[in-house]
Amino acid sequence: MAPPLLLLLLASGAAACPLPCVCQNLSESLSTLCAHRGLLFVPPNVDRRTVELRLADNFIQALGPPDFRNMTGLVDLTLSRNAITRIGARAFGDLESLRSLHLDGNRLVELGAGSLRGPVNLQHLILSGNQLGRISPGAFDDFLDSLEDLDLSYNNLRQVPWAGIGAMPALHTLNLDHNLIDALPPGAFAQLSQLSRLDLTSNRLATLAPDPLFSRGRDAEASPAPLVLSFSGNPLHCNCELLWLRRLARPDDLETCASPPGLAGRYFWAVPEGEFSCEPPLIARHTQRLWVLEGQRATLRCRALGDPAPTMHWVGPDDRLVGNSSRARAFPNGTLEIGVTGSGDAGGYTCIATNPAGEATAQVELRVLALPHGGNGSAEGGRPGPSDIAASARTAAEGEGTLESEPAVQVTEVTATSGLVSWGPGRPADPVWMFQIQYNSSEDETLIYRIVPASSHHFLLKHLVPGADYDLCLLALSPAAGPSDLTATRLLGCAHFSTLPAAPLCHALQAHVLGGTLTVAVGGVLVAALLVFTVALLVRGRGAGNGRLPLKLSHVQSQTNGGPSPTPKAHPPRSPPPRPQRSCSLDLGDTGGCYGYARRLGGAWARRSHSVHGGLLGAGCRGVGGSTEQLEESVV
Repeated sequence: MAPPLLLLLLASGAAACPLPCVCQNLSESLSTLCAHRGLLFVPPNVDRRTVELRLADNFIQALGPPDFRNMTGLVDLTLSRNAITRIGARAFGDLESLRSLHLDGNRLVELGAGSLRGPVNLQHLILSGNQLGRISPGAFDDFLDSLEDLDLSYNNLRQVPWAGIGAMPALHTLNLDHNLIDALPPGAFAQLSQLSRLDLTSNRLATLAPDPLFSRGRDAEASPAPLVLSFSGNPLHCNCELLWLRRLARPDDLETCASPPGLAGRYFWAVPEGEFSCEPPLIARHTQRLWVLEGQRATLRCRALGDPAPTMHWVGPDDRLVGNSSRARAFPNGTLEIGVTGSGDAGGYTCIATNPAGEATAQVELRVLALPHGGNGSAEGGRPGPSDIAASARTAAEGEGTLESEPAVQVTEVTATSGLVSWGPGRPADPVWMFQIQYNSSEDETLIYRIVPASSHHFLLKHLVPGADYDLCLLALSPAAGPSDLTATRLLGCAHFSTLPAAPLCHALQAHVLGGTLTVAVGGVLVAALLVFTVALLVRGRGAGNGRLPLKLSHVQSQTNGGPSPTPKAHPPRSPPPRPQRSCSLDLGDTGGCYGYARRLGGAWARRSHSVHGGLLGAGCRGVGGSTEQLEESVV
């Protein structure tokens, strides 16, 4: 009977349960329980009729489309507390009946647009306890109409797909706590009429924009779904921007203020409404007047203080708001940058700083100095020469033919990469706003401009090309006669100079090596001389120690206890000890006698200094009697 029974079971379509898992068939629904099985991947032989699949507390690292293929009846999928770092595109593509997906406690860093495609009827999505830093704007598009619970807590999110979340009409619970969210867009929750719990605990929110959702308090009887709002643990800045929230009756919450300093640490709901104040903007510093050459970049700066931080705007000379374009860019910190200035950019600009407490303005004047345009110049021999402006100016200077012996503009102290430009004060009757230096080289025909204050008469050119020829002209810019006139320019002079060629590195290296060798040689000679001097001192000290006088003992008596004193024993007379001979530790030559220690040492050192090796000469003394050399006695 056994073989027929086995055939009957196979014919009924029953599939074997995966080996490490436990399968339960209750009420015509199959549950496959594979939790705590040490799995590294999704078992490939899971019954495709499974309704509940539990794969929690394993070591699964990645998910792909083959893992859940043809499991159209799966309703509950639990993948909590694994090591999942990647979800392939359409990994859940066949799970059209899925209602609950648990992916909490994994290592997900990012969710792409196709990572969660497939479960169009998903109602519960749990993504807490991951490392999510980015969620694609279209990641939730397949289940916007059906999702009821969304848990994104305990991640690293600074931004979430607000547009997608705001389009979930059936959403009941939204957990965004313990993230890095620092701002909420206005009206982000305006369409979530069914939302009953919003958790924003422990983020970086300093303020909350007014939203109709927050007015649904816990005690609101008319609201369809009273809201439970939690936003404690945020660095709330308690100023007038949060006054609307303070007016909501929520006495049982424990949110605290983080700033301003006068309200820091106080309970949010205990602060009186009158203390939620703001400070109007105050422009601390700004550019008052700016002159630029035509075609150069102009940067207008404006800095404002206030509580809250003011929003900065710029109004141009045509009374229009200056926005970002290909030529101009306005930064949030109050800086306006015009890339290439023209005559139409000149005029008065207005910096406007606004916040809920008021606004402040400041005027900035921009003046664009038109450049002089000369005739077309040509370079000889096809070699890049000066530009049209410099060439025409230099030609005009040569044609004027001044009678001065020295040129008006000189370039001195020329090196391979620098040169000092000098010029005289000029005619005192002519007012000068500033000086302009124009120069280019034979290596590059691009004209370079330098603006110099009127009080200066020297300018150091840097970053020049070694071994190149330069043409340089100096112009004086004077104020225009009328408001509509162009800026007057006057040529002061031109000069031609050449930079030195680049110095080869081998010469410097050779000098460095020779200098180091000489230093080592001199140091060696000094060390050798010091060693010789030390040896000489040791030899002299040892010779002097051998000639010391012995101690002489005489008239020794002993004490008795009342008895007769013993008769001292007669000792034979001793001859006086021989007088030690005079010694000389260093032979100083035939100098007519020995000298003191200091003089002998100085003489030896002087003699050694005449020799590179500094060898020690032989030491000795001539006989005392009958000799003309006298040695001074050594003191030991």
